[in-house]
Order: sequence, then C-alpha cells, then structure tokens
Amino acid sequence: GTCVNVGCVPKKLFVYGSQYSHQMVDAAGFGWKDVKGYHHDWKTLITNKNKEIDRLNDIYSSMLGKAGVELIEAIGALKDAHTVEIKSASGDVKEITAETILIAVGGWPFKPDIPGIEHAITSNEIFYLEEKPERVVIIGGGYIAVEFANIMHGFGTKVTQLYRGPMFLRGFDDDIREHLADQMEKSGINLRFNSDLESITKQPDGSLVAKLKSGEEIACDCVFYGTGRLPKTENIGLKKAGVKTTKDGAIPVDQYSKTNIDNIYAVGDVTDRIQLTPVALYEGHCFADTLYGGMDRPTTHDYVASAVFSNPEIGTVGYTETQAAEKFGDISVFTSSFRPMMHTLSGNTNVRSLFKIIVDDKTDRVVGVHMCGDHGAEILQGIGIAVKMGAKKADFDQTIGIHPSGAEEFVTMREAKYHYVAGKKVDGPRPKAGM
Repeated sequence: GTCVNVGCVPKKLFVYGSQYSHQMVDAAGFGWKDVKGYHHDWKTLITNKNKEIDRLNDIYSSMLGKAGVELIEAIGALKDAHTVEIKSASGDVKEITAETILIAVGGWPFKPDIPGIEHAITSNEIFYLEEKPERVVIIGGGYIAVEFANIMHGFGTKVTQLYRGPMFLRGFDDDIREHLADQMEKSGINLRFNSDLESITKQPDGSLVAKLKSGEEIACDCVFYGTGRLPKTENIGLKKAGVKTTKDGAIPVDQYSKTNIDNIYAVGDVTDRIQLTPVALYEGHCFADTLYGGMDRPTTHDYVASAVFSNPEIGTVGYTETQAAEKFGDISVFTSSFRPMMHTLSGNTNVRSLFKIIVDDKTDRVVGVHMCGDHGAEILQGIGIAVKMGAKKADFDQTIGIHPSGAEEFVTMREAKYHYVAGKKVDGPRPKAGM
C-alpha cells in the first residue's frame, strides 16, 4: 500500500534524515567543534530506505500467510456484486466469488494536464530518485507538499513552494498555518502564495524551467507535484457491480463502511472520508469487528489526531478556532508562543513554538488542541486520548507538568487570550463554565 511503500514510512525516514543538517548547525552552541564539514550522500539514503521497505513488506507478507490469507498478486476488477475477475501478469484470467467484498485500493497522486507535465514527479517517484535535485519547485498546499518542502530543504536543496491560495494547509487552524509559514520562510524556504504553474520546459542540459501563470520563470532541476491524491477507482468494475462514486471517483459509504450495494464495503483513501493511514486501519477494524467479530462498531471520525511532519512539526486534534466558534458559539482560546529551550544555546533566534487550546465555555470541554513545535506528533498523540475522552480545561489545569519540557505549556496556560460569544470574537475575561 501507499503508506509503507511511497507514503508515511519512507517519508518519516526522509524526515529523520533531513533533520540532521539543522542539528549539526545547532550543535556549535553546545560546544561541538568542527561540525561544518559534513555532506549528505543521497544514494546511501535511498539504498537503506529500500532495504527497510523490503524488510517491512516481507513482514507483512509473512503475517498474511500465518493468518491463513491467500495472497493473489494480480489485477482485480468487479464483474458483478459477488464476482471478482482476476488477471495475472501473464494474461491468465480467472474468477472468484464472495459473499462480501471489501474495496481498499487507496489513491493515486494527482497531476494536472499542463504542457510539460511529463517532466514532473510526485510522491511516488521522489523516493526513488537516483540523485538529489539541487533546485526543486514544489507545487501544492497540502501536508504532502509542505512536508517535502521541509524535507528537501533539510537535505540542502534550494526549495521554492508554490500554492495557488493565500495560505497553505487549508483546514488546519489559521494561527498554526501562519506560524509555520513564518518559520519556513525564516529557515530559507521560498514560499510563493497566490502562485500557480502554467508549464514545464526541459532544457538541453536536462534542467527544467517552471513557468508561472504570472509569466515568471523559475529554473530548477525537479518539479514536484504534491497537489493531493485521488481514489484509484478507475478500471475496477464499480459500474458493473452498481457501486456509486462521487465526481472525483471516491466511494460514498455509511458509518459501517457499506456502499450503496449491501454486500460491498470500502475503507481508506478510496472513500470520501479522512485520508490518513491510521484512519484506514480503524475503518478496517470496525468493518471486521462488525461483520465477523460479533460487535456493533460503527465508525466515528471526530477528534482524530494528526500531524504534519514539517520543521517545526504540527500536531493537532479537534476543532480549529474558526470551526469551534461556528459550532459551539461560546469558546475561549488559550495560546502560548515561546522560544524552545534548546535554542537558548543554539543561537537560532528565529525558532519559536506555538501552542493553542480551544475550550467550549458551556461545558468547559477542550474541543481543540493545536501546536507547531518540536515533537508535535508525539505530544498530540497523548493529548488526543484526553480530548477524545472529553477532558475539560479544569482537567488540564489540574495536571502537573513535566519540567523542563515544551509539552508542559499545555497544562500551564491559565488565562484565555480572548473568547467568542455567539460566534463573535470579544475581549475580556473568560465566562465561567455553564453560564
């Protein structure tokens, strides 16, 4: 699947690798000498990454075999609601039938139809580049584009990121989006908002020219499209089986992951829900528990924690400030911005962390927690449990912090920066819960 081969796993390995360049610069302030002569060998990274991915694939194959699963390496397509036609690489065709069918084919990167698009790569190809590009233009404003902008910058590539809108990471909290943009620009990444690509031209020396719709041209060695993924539902026989799809190919399902055909189900990125690996795993578990485990386990997609592996990281769970104000009306917003302790000695005065808590004033429940700072994913995974369980701001306040740590900020914010009444932002003290 995407996650293990060309998604979360190799991406996180790349994230780890890209962070060493920053750490070696920061080390000088702590007394480490002669650390400026380092260089990165891209081929070593790719070779070792490939070995790890092969190892994981072998493990998953072994797990399937031990569980008694028959694995057929071939192309499958629905012939009707109970029949799958299977075509092998040699061209042999056979059919299998089943009482229940689960569709979990995932998604595929989207690339627009523009002149020269054949010269662009996506997240599928970047993990297998033979050489590191010295200059890259990244198009997109979602988490894939943002993460790879930071990754390639960490490996020493000159990065220009284009996004057609005014601010990237639409759907994330506005303060967090703006904070990350500021941090990325200060680190040396060239962010170009309200910009889009018109064409790509390959030069005689093998380099590329990315032409913007504004007419500006950017010379580069690689054009990377991180403009999202679409469900890979073409040519799998959905129409023959009567399965409905949306205009972008996603399969609508109910809370039990059932399609409009009673015996056909779908989970993961092929559906029109949250496109995250842990969500797909959760949906698959709910499906299995309900149909074969004797349980009634519908899916719920509220308070799903997630992260953006940027530099610094974003961790988030629950509602953004805008969403919370619209849904709950009366909310209080707590924020804390500070210089991480490590950088008091590193000498990097640009790095700052931003933490944010959003509270429903009627119930005192914490309905949103967001941060942009070191270890955002690790911190928010733990806080996500509390938020999912319905923790109140009073519970946060009664929790003793771990000192010294950045995470302790989440249990030491006592005074709200501002609040909303009936969805309108106002200044003044926070109303008491239940009022």
